[in-house]
Amino acid sequence: MIKPLLSLLLCVSALSVSAQPTVSVGRGGITAEMLQQMRKSHPTTSADRALRNALAGTSINQLATQANNPDATDRHFSNEVPSKGITDQKSSGRCWLFTGLNVMRSQMIRQYGLGDFQFSQSYSFFYDQLEKSNLFLQAVIDNAKKPMSDQLNDWLFKNPLSDGGTFCGVIDVVSKYGLVPADVMPESYNANNTSRMANILSLKLREYGLTLRKLSAAGKKSAELEKQKLQMLGTIYHILTICLGEPVQHFTYTLRDASGKALGEMKTFTPQEFYKEYVGNDLKQTYVMVMNDPSRPYHKTYTIDMDRHSYDGLQWTYLNLPMEEIKPLAIASIKDSTMMYFSCDVGKYLDSNTGVLSLRNYDYESLFNTQFPMTKAERIQTFASASSHAMTLMAVDLDKEGKPSKWMVENSWGASSGYKGHLIMTDQWFDEYMFRLVVDKKYVPAQTLELLKQSPTKLPAWDPLFAGEE
Repeated sequence: MIKPLLSLLLCVSALSVSAQPTVSVGRGGITAEMLQQMRKSHPTTSADRALRNALAGTSINQLATQANNPDATDRHFSNEVPSKGITDQKSSGRCWLFTGLNVMRSQMIRQYGLGDFQFSQSYSFFYDQLEKSNLFLQAVIDNAKKPMSDQLNDWLFKNPLSDGGTFCGVIDVVSKYGLVPADVMPESYNANNTSRMANILSLKLREYGLTLRKLSAAGKKSAELEKQKLQMLGTIYHILTICLGEPVQHFTYTLRDASGKALGEMKTFTPQEFYKEYVGNDLKQTYVMVMNDPSRPYHKTYTIDMDRHSYDGLQWTYLNLPMEEIKPLAIASIKDSTMMYFSCDVGKYLDSNTGVLSLRNYDYESLFNTQFPMTKAERIQTFASASSHAMTLMAVDLDKEGKPSKWMVENSWGASSGYKGHLIMTDQWFDEYMFRLVVDKKYVPAQTLELLKQSPTKLPAWDPLFAGEE
């Protein structure tokens, strides 16, 4: 009886094994043999086990932090533009707006001897969101005859509205709507926390975009579509007033110096009048935007489709220069006590505790026993790096030969963030992760300005370098 029973058990076992599902691996898939080879290629060592145990309870950056990094303690700067007051964009993507306004307020503080003066970010943001809404709706009208699958239409409906942007948005909004002091239209919860408002506005804009396309398909002419657009914008304006408040049209104000003394009599202004009296310069003619993109030819100009904040706004031209030609512009501006709009890939190698951006902050190579050799050009081409954040460039440390060793920016993350509200970056980090600089034309050599006369190469809205700063 034992042998038949054993035979039966063996048969059942065989059937069970044969009943196991087999995994079919198509061409290019991971096979069992490949998995085995992977396991053998990096046999687990005692050091690996120690690292694995450490990472179970801590972050990669904490474990990769380089001890005794000298970059974390050097805070001397040979040339620094005086600054008063750190702004805070809170939970919003308005860094571009804070930075642009901080450039202008720095000039105003210096000229009039002011204390901690700020322009109203909320006022400018209101009109930025309204103008961007119109930009989207008008672009939908312009492209209504193209299918939804068209790449531009696809991009439009994926990106109907954003609180991110670039300096051209500052120019568009300020030139058209002027400026008001911060205490005339202060920040609100939804100005500081923009995500829910943005979701609601984007949902409404997508709905309106589809409506406009349906009307176009039904044979409605452009005049009728734009009439519908105006009604739609009325609703957008209403939502914005509920979230941000009604933007002021007139206000009474006088500037006060650092001691609190009034500088003249109280006066009633429109926002446009206030801008003309205290800032005054034509922003469109004052500045040039230079960029560093080694994936494209230098000394060429570029523009990008939809790279503006208003439909009738400035289509910015970018001048691509090597770093050795950008740095002298920045140094000249700082030496003349003039801050600049500056953007970079701020998340790379940032030690948020010290406020230092240094390639020596984290040793990922030793932690994972591999290299990360991609160049700046390769990182741009593969979407591994792009401009992500704008700040105000305001200091440089020059050695005895006049070459920069480090830079400092005034940030908009509050006074407790980083180094007293600032970030310090080594010159090596600057080379790798700086992308854009807006500089007054008076600091730019004539032969460089001549390059702006070129007919710019137009790039699509989805180009990897031109994501808006947040």
